[in-house]
Amino acid sequence: MTEQQAQQPYRVLLFYKYVHIDNPEEFAAEHLAWCKENGLRGRVLIAKEGINGTVSGTVAQAEAYMKQLTSDPRLADVEFKIDPAEHHVFRKMFVRARKEIVTWRLEDDVDPSQVTGRHLKPQEWREALQQDDVIIIDGRNDYEYDIGHFKGALRPEVKTTKEFPEWVRQNLSEHKDKKILMYCTGGIRCEKFSGFMLQEGFQDVNQLEGGIIKYSKDPEVQGDLFDGKCYVFDERISVPINQKEDKVIATCHHCGKPEDRYVNCANPFCHLQHVCCEECETKFRRSCSDECREHPANRYDLDNEILKQREEEYRLEKEQALQNNR
Repeated sequence: MTEQQAQQPYRVLLFYKYVHIDNPEEFAAEHLAWCKENGLRGRVLIAKEGINGTVSGTVAQAEAYMKQLTSDPRLADVEFKIDPAEHHVFRKMFVRARKEIVTWRLEDDVDPSQVTGRHLKPQEWREALQQDDVIIIDGRNDYEYDIGHFKGALRPEVKTTKEFPEWVRQNLSEHKDKKILMYCTGGIRCEKFSGFMLQEGFQDVNQLEGGIIKYSKDPEVQGDLFDGKCYVFDERISVPINQKEDKVIATCHHCGKPEDRYVNCANPFCHLQHVCCEECETKFRRSCSDECREHPANRYDLDNEILKQREEEYRLEKEQALQNNR
């Protein structure tokens, strides 16, 4: 974290832990109450198999959250990926109980504490990427891949995590003797994905420890060999990774010029997320097609008014946070 980043008044925390939680509903209710009382915002999923979350708050709120979460002996060793931010990156706080902390719905479920791939630290990962005869799998969805990925990685033809098993069987079954390298945003998807690959008979399965986010923060690798930006599931939408060379690899849906900003179609009956430059966003009223642009329910003007109000809220929140941090 640079000195300028350290001075930003908010922090975004990304974390997960596969660990048995007896009563997810009770845990979720108590956790939500604590988060609301202490000013956190974000999204946290709780299941019998563990916890998965991203939250934002001021520096003090983030520190209090990490202290609170790790005070639970089951979560004492949770690793937090920490990003600086100018304001909250979520509008509200959600904590929900789920059957899984990532929706895999595997035929034979995988317990990452029992079977998972070999974890490679950032330096080991960079070395492995440059080896011959390896298969690099992006363990995220296709739209995440499109704005940023590691050089040489396969683009998954999937839009949800639960589609991966069939994709693997259709595309990789003949390569079970090859060295497999897989990665995702923060590491959580690879925990079960790599275990599934081992169950399918792949012999040498490896995953990037801590995912793309941890890789970007390593002082030695500095995000090397990652092209583009990393998609994130909050208001930022994407974050830079490669500190040595910040490439733009995606193109505007309308004009085709290099761009890596995603927008949601302003037609609420479509809502397609697509790459769009600022000029085309205005020209096409943040719509993915002429049909959506001309749709009577198009929310472009309304959303712009909401955005202005939100920016003013963030400005006031930032001023207050900076005062509190002094």
